[in-house]
Amino acid sequence: MIPEDHREIRSAVRELCAHFPAEYFRDIDEKRGYPQKFVDALTKAGWLAALIPEEYGGGGLTLTEASVIMEEINRCGGNSGACHGQMYNMGTLLRHGSSEQKQRYLPRIASGELRLQSMAVTEPTAGTDTTKIQTTAIRKGDRYIIKGQKVWTSRVQHSDLMILLARTTPLAQVPKKSDGMSIFLVDLREAIGKGLTVRPILNMVNHETNELFMENLEVPAENLIGEEGRGFRYILDGLNAERALIAAECIGDGYWFIDKVTKYVSQRVVFGRPTGQNQGVQFPIAKAYINIEAANLMRFKACALFDAHKPCGAEANMALHLAAESSWEAANACLQFHGGFGFAHDYDVERKFRETRLYQVAPISTNLILSYIGEHVLKMPRSF
Repeated sequence: MIPEDHREIRSAVRELCAHFPAEYFRDIDEKRGYPQKFVDALTKAGWLAALIPEEYGGGGLTLTEASVIMEEINRCGGNSGACHGQMYNMGTLLRHGSSEQKQRYLPRIASGELRLQSMAVTEPTAGTDTTKIQTTAIRKGDRYIIKGQKVWTSRVQHSDLMILLARTTPLAQVPKKSDGMSIFLVDLREAIGKGLTVRPILNMVNHETNELFMENLEVPAENLIGEEGRGFRYILDGLNAERALIAAECIGDGYWFIDKVTKYVSQRVVFGRPTGQNQGVQFPIAKAYINIEAANLMRFKACALFDAHKPCGAEANMALHLAAESSWEAANACLQFHGGFGFAHDYDVERKFRETRLYQVAPISTNLILSYIGEHVLKMPRSF
């Protein structure tokens, strides 16, 4: 089945992105800033409320359509990492939040009054072994008291709300290690400085990410999402959406690199001929393009399964792996065949090169995706 081209969405997003040329993102990157005007424009146009149902003031779009939005932002030279959290974090609240929680928060998120950009799951000692998290939430009356630490929690400084995963039952007391964890919606406006300390982490990419320290952070019991102890299952829905959306971003990056390098090597003349006429240049670019196209098909399959409320863990992970690998392959070809100019700030290649490299590691290592497929899809012995 050939995926729809979603021409209207692509055209509208490209029109918006045209108001934010390469110079805008180049300047933001140089200053290690946040693209606030760009995110505000996306919010005003309704794109960041794409997954919120129309009854709450959102676009009522599917994950497939949302992925096209993310793809186009990156294909136009932007970086969806500044705002993609609002897309995939929404799934946890939409699918598992109470009616009262949805009524209270979703219309205000859709309008842009509130931002839900952050999800705090990863911890320094647990890493991707999520069942080993040590952050605890103990109920006392009408509140939960939360203690612990999170790391690589992104966009906290540009968000009003945050999804938080914590243990409500000790690991030693649960029948399955994935039991006993719960999801909370934290109001960052009330939490920061009152039990929550945020420490920014400067990094290779201009990506706002942080360490969080929670000491007797109080969260109202009404902010528990779903049932206590079932948080790990709930978070998986959001993680599958996250993987599919970031796969789309990588695909957008991949197409950006291919467009950039094919134009350059077709015009760059060395030794009396375009460099792109040489097979040593042409073939790696063609191979990267083939792999991007293959990743694109897996992205649409994963999104279609998610939209149909069918299991999609394997497909979402495979889409991310294929997309991360192919965008990195395209990035290397683009940088290599630009020669010295690939490292020049004004060509944007080095910026996009850094940005797309992140997805070999986050939101999950490509090696862990391979181990997941080996164990859970191919039924081979657990590799670690």
